[in-house]
Amino acid sequence: MNNIRVNIIIYCSFLAFGIAGIIFGNAIKNEYSFLRIWEFQNILILLFGVPFLFLQSKANLPDFLDKKVLNTEKFLKPVLIGAAFGILDVWVIKFIMHPEPYTELPPFLQPFPYSIFLYFSGALEIEVFYRLIPITLILLLGKWFSDGKYFNIFLWSAIILTSLREPLEQLPNGELWFVTYSFLTGFLMNYLQAIYFKNAGFLASLTLRLGHYLFWHILLGLYVQYVELL
Repeated sequence: MNNIRVNIIIYCSFLAFGIAGIIFGNAIKNEYSFLRIWEFQNILILLFGVPFLFLQSKANLPDFLDKKVLNTEKFLKPVLIGAAFGILDVWVIKFIMHPEPYTELPPFLQPFPYSIFLYFSGALEIEVFYRLIPITLILLLGKWFSDGKYFNIFLWSAIILTSLREPLEQLPNGELWFVTYSFLTGFLMNYLQAIYFKNAGFLASLTLRLGHYLFWHILLGLYVQYVELL
């Protein structure tokens, strides 16, 4: 029960951070016409993830701060992998495809420090609905079906299917090389997140995405806001 309590406390702290972001966004929205602000209904939607906090160990998944998983596996390695994907995206999309300075913040960037709140909450929402809920459900089904005889089939189905979802949903228009780049890097990052989710838990998959967002959304936004737009 202790592990479940920790899961709930951490998850609630993430929701509280999301609420703080909504309050902050509404406080500064008159300064930025393009500000993207969450609604409180987004927080309510994230409550769908709460029942799955009780089911991590039942689905053969580590709890959030499982003592059997090293912190390097939960935090250090995932954030470095995510950062590598973020740096690659910045190099390809900003410095190769759009080397000229922006005249305003593009839609995928938001003003700092509000960007920290928005993109942390966005990462949380994606990880809840792309990994926490679907993978937990599929693995529980795998343990139940034929008393777990085909558990590995369910596991790899969950990994592959959840890895395909985001790159297919966000497949861009444009030249074939860029579409291919976006699909392959999107699939690979989601694949690694699913692997880390299975082996190191939800915080590892979230940390990997945050490493990507740190460079692609937050630090690039800082550069555009305070270098290119000045």
